[in-house]
Amino acid sequence: MRSSLARRAAGVAVAAALLQLIMITAFTWPAARVAPRDVPVVVTGPQAAAVAERLDSERPGAFDVRTRRDEAGARAALADREAYGAIVTSPSGPKVLTASAASPAVAQQLGALAQGLAQRGTAPGPPVQDVVAADSDDPRGAGFGSLVLPLIMSGLAAAVLLTFAIPAAAWRAAGVVLFAVLGGLGAAGIAHGWLSLLPGPYLALAGVMSLTILAVTGTVTGLAAAFGRPGLGVGALTLLLLGNPLSAATSAPELLPQPWGDLGQILPPGAAATLLRSVAFFDGAGAAGPLAILVAWAAAGFALLAAGGLRGRTRNEAATDREPALA
Repeated sequence: MRSSLARRAAGVAVAAALLQLIMITAFTWPAARVAPRDVPVVVTGPQAAAVAERLDSERPGAFDVRTRRDEAGARAALADREAYGAIVTSPSGPKVLTASAASPAVAQQLGALAQGLAQRGTAPGPPVQDVVAADSDDPRGAGFGSLVLPLIMSGLAAAVLLTFAIPAAAWRAAGVVLFAVLGGLGAAGIAHGWLSLLPGPYLALAGVMSLTILAVTGTVTGLAAAFGRPGLGVGALTLLLLGNPLSAATSAPELLPQPWGDLGQILPPGAAATLLRSVAFFDGAGAAGPLAILVAWAAAGFALLAAGGLRGRTRNEAATDREPALA
């Protein structure tokens, strides 16, 4: 007996240590490897081709350089979330446009890039103008970046509670929907009203947060209904260990190592961060993709929940049918 308990204790300790290493790697590795990788940038004006060639030679692979006809086109590209920044050339010298609302981290790097565009022996560098600025109460995006993790963790906690407290799948589904609505309204009230981290229409922001909670809680609850406790664990670990560090909520998908940056955008945390930015700062520009991803996750979760409920009902009916035969 003692040897069995000793082996079990050792196995649990080793598994916990491995999980710890995985968590440390998942959360610190993307942050430690942040660097521009094919970041969309617009150039325009008479020296556009020369600037594009210079960027490609000095920072190979860092920027995906695109051209626009004039400054108005460059500004439109930033407002439509087609690019993170722009370099406007003119006879009087270049000018750098940024959109810190899309990513304060990228905007900061573009500001540093502007200094590098200055000719030798001249000072200072080109002027930098923030076309779509982050909220004045959260200029560096620290508050925005901290929004995603609580939404994910509270959604996971709700999934666990609903799974163990509510036996009927239909009532679990109702609980998921109610929690998503209340959670979205409350979270948006804090972020939009009290902390003033997000501009934009309150109800739209609440809708994004409710959909995020619905995707997370619905998915994990559905996995638990369909596959039991293993499904609960797999869903929680996937969204927490992969989804959160790869969400790029504090940076940008193009700053993470690939393909992890792209993978993060098809998971609920990354899609939620992108959708929140689009709704809060860009009047919905670029919202279609992340919106579809969150809807797909929510729908998959409810489909799994329905399948698990149907399987449970079938088992109960089979058990009921066997009881008279045994009697």
